[in-house]
Amino acid sequence: MAYLVTGATGFIGRHVVEELLRNRDGEVFILVRRGSLRRIEHLMHGWENSERVVPVVGDLTSPLLGVEEPWITEHRGAIDHVVHLAALYDMTASDERNEQLNVGGTRAALELAGQLGAGCFHHVSSVAVAGDHTGAYDETMFDDGQGLPSPYHRTKFESERIVREECTVPWRVYRPSIVVGHSETGEMDKVDGPYYFFPALKLMRDTLPQWVPLLGLDLGDTNVVPVDYVAKAMDHLMHVDGLDGHAFHLVNPDPQPAVEVLNTMAVAAKAPRFAVPLDRRATGLLPAVLGAGAQPRKLVDAVLRNPTAKVALRQTLGRLGIPPEVLAHTSFPSTFATRATEMALAGSGISCPPLETYAATLWDYWEQHLDTTTARDGRIRRALQGRTVVITGASSGIGRATALKVAQAGGVPLLVARGKDKLEKVRHEIEANGGVVHVYPCDLSDLEAIARLTEQIGNSQPRVDFVVNNAGRSIRRSLRLSQDRFHDFERTMQLNYFGAIKLVMGLLDVMKQHGRGHIVNVSSIGVQANPPRFSAYVASKSALDAWSRVVSSELVGEGVTFTTVHMPLVRTPMIAPTKIYDAFPTITPAQAADLIIKGMVDRPHEINTVLGTAGEVAHALAPKASFQVLNLAYRVFPDSAAARGVSAEGAEEKATQAQVVLARILKGVHW
Repeated sequence: MAYLVTGATGFIGRHVVEELLRNRDGEVFILVRRGSLRRIEHLMHGWENSERVVPVVGDLTSPLLGVEEPWITEHRGAIDHVVHLAALYDMTASDERNEQLNVGGTRAALELAGQLGAGCFHHVSSVAVAGDHTGAYDETMFDDGQGLPSPYHRTKFESERIVREECTVPWRVYRPSIVVGHSETGEMDKVDGPYYFFPALKLMRDTLPQWVPLLGLDLGDTNVVPVDYVAKAMDHLMHVDGLDGHAFHLVNPDPQPAVEVLNTMAVAAKAPRFAVPLDRRATGLLPAVLGAGAQPRKLVDAVLRNPTAKVALRQTLGRLGIPPEVLAHTSFPSTFATRATEMALAGSGISCPPLETYAATLWDYWEQHLDTTTARDGRIRRALQGRTVVITGASSGIGRATALKVAQAGGVPLLVARGKDKLEKVRHEIEANGGVVHVYPCDLSDLEAIARLTEQIGNSQPRVDFVVNNAGRSIRRSLRLSQDRFHDFERTMQLNYFGAIKLVMGLLDVMKQHGRGHIVNVSSIGVQANPPRFSAYVASKSALDAWSRVVSSELVGEGVTFTTVHMPLVRTPMIAPTKIYDAFPTITPAQAADLIIKGMVDRPHEINTVLGTAGEVAHALAPKASFQVLNLAYRVFPDSAAARGVSAEGAEEKATQAQVVLARILKGVHW
């Protein structure tokens, strides 16, 4: 097999190429503009079997896609599949731009496929071809007299029409709905579709309690699918015999009310949710004429047609990153039938996963990679621009999120962790966005390795401005089950205390040279609240806190200062083995990274939560009462499966209602 793929550097395109390289044999030729050759080389670095990828220089806006005649002659009759993904997927783009790329590009791709005598032309269209069609719209339907309300709708319809009427080789059409990030990794490359609403969700999360209900509108049904489902389905459908001349809906088969999609993402963001007091069920009870006009979707459309209202929306919602054009296309009047697609996928194991199973993954990726709040904050940029930041535990979780934010603000993260491969992945992410980063693999429980590390950093870096002591080991085990496990206390002290102070002591002289060195120690709310079963972990963090307080006084006037962040419970790989935490209130790694960034910028002595401070006050004023409350938690929460010596996966039970209630009252404490 041989393939020619357009749009391979695009979001859907690169996932389709990955599927072809993983599942199929033969060369994969990818059309790429000359100016994008470096980008494709960067992508190929992360592709499996990338030696089978051959770039072909061309241009979507040129006849025959700008491919040179000698190449066409050489490969005539040898290309089995032309996969046309290159297009403009932007509701806010101009009519001229949509026409040039969507219609002109499709016509040029068809001409090239004809010249090559390709075995099949695979065209990625869109459910936008349904336009304002109301009701069921299945894979056999195309021109049903529907209106096409935007340049995007019109050009996607026209592109598919050209394929159906002018293609000189066999063809297949694929119509994805709104494509979001990867369901397993969350990977997404731009703000689009529901992502426009994420900054507003973040603002609500940071300013309002999660339990506050907000007024929402029933704006009809939308339809979102993860990119990995689209890529896998296309790869399968392309290679099933007997499907030429058919279209396939790559959509969620179940209608998704737009407000429910928004609420699903609000749950993932831990933001307030929207209540809809007036929905289609209520307006449906009105007389037909009144009911249609009273539907929120119709009212929004009417507002968006008003020039004055559009200006007002740009000054309100627009400031939150939500273009009025996007608001107009949050829902579909059509319901997309998928019977033919499901039949063609039968037996493949490929199906669209429910949004609630991967919403948290989408949110975490957006918050760490696409949220530009850090880059746009002038104070943060001034504090971190060009500064060198040593970050331990940087391969995942809080450390990784901190590294991404430091790089976004123009800082230079020095990534330290035991696993080199994971550190290289973080380096790849940062460099892909134009950042500067350095990798230093090191086992931070090995004091001799730390000595070599600090010497290496001192010799290779002109300065060290910040050290973030984030790497840590947590052990959740009661004293009753620790009698023959003294090594638990030794291991936590070795990494959380001895490793951390060994690193700081090794870098102190380098930091003193510039007189502005700052250390941020990631401690725990447990140091303040003293939760049961964490005696080994809390003791090691308490030791680091005490050491930092003592040496802070010794370093006054020498330009090196400390901040201790008493971190609440964070959703990281470190807490994943404790299954009851799945139902507990946690903050995201990006939120934790924001606290660390605050420590670097403002340089306070401590960063605490309200609950952590309350725990300290309670222990100071009423220690016996505090111990009674903690003993209640000790009895409510069991030891972990690992602590009990149970190794079977899933042996630990889910959280009980009593456990969840107590965890929510004492939000953020490790139980």
